[in-house]
Amino acid sequence: MLILLAAIFALHIIGIILLLVATIDNAWWMTNSISTDVWGRWIQTNGVWNLTDLPEGSHYPQDYLQAVQASSVLACIFSILGIFVFVAQLFTLTKGQRFTISGIFQLLACLCIMIAASIYTDRFHLDEKDGWYGHSYILAWIAFGFTFISSITYFVLRKKTA
Repeated sequence: MLILLAAIFALHIIGIILLLVATIDNAWWMTNSISTDVWGRWIQTNGVWNLTDLPEGSHYPQDYLQAVQASSVLACIFSILGIFVFVAQLFTLTKGQRFTISGIFQLLACLCIMIAASIYTDRFHLDEKDGWYGHSYILAWIAFGFTFISSITYFVLRKKTA
């Protein structure tokens, strides 16, 4: 059972790392000279990358952008809280209640990152033909899968002994 708990802990840590990289790194949308994330836009001019604000208007509706930003940050917070609760629950709660709260935090993180990536997919870069989704966007979807698997694992293991 100790190996199983270590594997769950490692899965949770990997999910946190993926969420943090997806939220912080600047590669949600890329072109040859532009790298965009949910916080700003990097533009390459004369071989130098310069940080600029995201453009306003129909390409970047501010209410949707703030929803993506908030959901990404909340996913990180919920997942980090979930790992602390996981460790605390190992030593404090009885069998049958042990991993429920951790599972709930991971499920909330899963839903938040899914909301962020879905809104970004639906509302941004719809008419841009020369770009592609960057690695941070892809990591956000991979983090969705990891947090979902982690939350399901917590709910399944809540009745197991540790």
